[in-house]
Amino acid sequence: MCGIVGYIGPRKAVPIIIEGLKKLEYRGYDSAGVAVLEDNNELGVRRASGKLRNLEDVLRLSPVDGPYGIGHTRWATHGRPTEENAHPHRDCKGDIVVVHNGIVENYLQLKRELTEEGHKFVTETDTEVIAHLVEKYFDGNLENAVRDAIRKLSGVFALSVISRNDPHKIVAARSGPPVVVGLGDGEYFVASDVPAILSHTRDMFFLADGDMAVLTREGVHLMDFDGKPVKRQVSHILWDPIMAEKGGYKHFMLKEIFEQPRAVRDTTLGRVGQESGRIFLDEMDISAKEFKAFRQIRIVACGTSWHAALAGKFMIERLARLPVEVDYGSEFRYRDPIVGPDTLTIVISQSGETADTLAAQREAKQKGSKTLAICNVVGSMITREAAGTLITHAGPEIGVASTKAFTCQLTALFLIAMYLGQARETLSHEQSMKLADQLLKLPAQLEEVLRRDGIYDDLTKILFKATDFLYLGRGIHFPIALEGALKLKEISYIHAEGYPAGEMKHGPNALIDESLPTVVIATRDRDNELSNILYEKTLSNIQEVKARGGLVIAIACEGDEDVRKVADHVITVGSTNELLLPILEVVPLQMLSYHIAVRRGCDVDQPRNLAKSVTVE
Repeated sequence: MCGIVGYIGPRKAVPIIIEGLKKLEYRGYDSAGVAVLEDNNELGVRRASGKLRNLEDVLRLSPVDGPYGIGHTRWATHGRPTEENAHPHRDCKGDIVVVHNGIVENYLQLKRELTEEGHKFVTETDTEVIAHLVEKYFDGNLENAVRDAIRKLSGVFALSVISRNDPHKIVAARSGPPVVVGLGDGEYFVASDVPAILSHTRDMFFLADGDMAVLTREGVHLMDFDGKPVKRQVSHILWDPIMAEKGGYKHFMLKEIFEQPRAVRDTTLGRVGQESGRIFLDEMDISAKEFKAFRQIRIVACGTSWHAALAGKFMIERLARLPVEVDYGSEFRYRDPIVGPDTLTIVISQSGETADTLAAQREAKQKGSKTLAICNVVGSMITREAAGTLITHAGPEIGVASTKAFTCQLTALFLIAMYLGQARETLSHEQSMKLADQLLKLPAQLEEVLRRDGIYDDLTKILFKATDFLYLGRGIHFPIALEGALKLKEISYIHAEGYPAGEMKHGPNALIDESLPTVVIATRDRDNELSNILYEKTLSNIQEVKARGGLVIAIACEGDEDVRKVADHVITVGSTNELLLPILEVVPLQMLSYHIAVRRGCDVDQPRNLAKSVTVE
């Protein structure tokens, strides 16, 4: 949420900052601004409400130029989304400017104190108090003033600050929301996320909570909030900058849907022994003996990642025979959860910076639980604080509605389930070989599902006017029903609800009529007895819907004629193990949501009121 970009070096700063802010549009914003120190030693500040194109119009009419500066896209929390409230914010004299992600919880108290001291406030934002605090403590050294100022703040923040009275310097600080620093050749960058600076450098590191960075033309100096030097490991980001571009697709979301075969393949690469069926997990400070000794698993996540966690529960319990509980990150630490050294806590976050998930991870660690992270971003906070990390290698995901990150999370959870099963000896060699073979065939099966993309245009012509949808699934397919409903809600603004198909008689049947499309996940693993039982029951659910005049869209396995006899429309996927079917069946649900949203004229990549990374509570 919100975006920060800063640059210092030999080039003109404004084009680099604007380009970086465009790469962060997926985070969500309602206004934007830049500040640069111009050659006349004046701070040039330009701001605009609305989209970045409005800021570009302002810059064309009133250009600013300089070799370093900071920019920001704002998501309104305190104060309306107006030009006046857009960042950067200034002190009384206009000598200091600040951009800020996060929330200053004690800003009203600080504002009263600063007003009594003679400071003049001109905006409704909490951020402006930071500029005035830095002004208050400024004695010629910007980093000292920033350090003194942040000691007064309660809440979470990521900051970048410049001053014309201590020029050629950007001071950045972190306590909560992410801050990444990029290292170039005689030039340096600061940003909220990797894609903003990926076209300029692949060498970067994330600040930890309590870190400050001072960027100059000579380099980057790191210290903690007490001024003591610290070191952070530099990561070489493997993402190709082109991966963050649309590549001929109409939307990032569509591109990312079609990248799923590659992403799933990369997530399994080097982790599956084709000849042995063994699973290899790297970056683990958890021994095989510890994996074997765990008595329970907790999985903590938010949003789409929570749906992956629900599916992961089925995978782990089936293959490793360990009890699994799934928690929302936002709820976990507020109920004093019972975890300890015999509990493995798995935290799932695409960005690795989700505030609620990170707080839950710290709660689990404090209670003695080892934590294992499933994440897409190398070097992010959740990965640094985990005892083990499984990087998903999905590549940058720009669309706000998660697609390829979700399928990669499911893949990672299956790998963990197999690994635990092998460590606990609940999986035989023959079972491991068969599961590994089925897992490695998934990318080709995903490609086959995506080749059938022509069916959605005709189907959505009759669906896009609906005001409500119902999604049904049983067993491991119920979390996928939840995910399908969430995707439709996120990008098309149609109310949708995911429900366990077995609960239809307990209320949802009352909703069904000819105006309610019902999407039913009716896949099955013919080699699994339980899967066949659930499949038969799902067929009965479809007939319940049809008996009440409902319209049924079914996701089924290829060659299933029984579903075709009862459903109005059928979208097919390949056959595989029951626990791997979710990775295939979610793709048609993503495509369905996408095409409905496009037909309704919605902003698919940047849906209203949503941000890609939720870095504050």
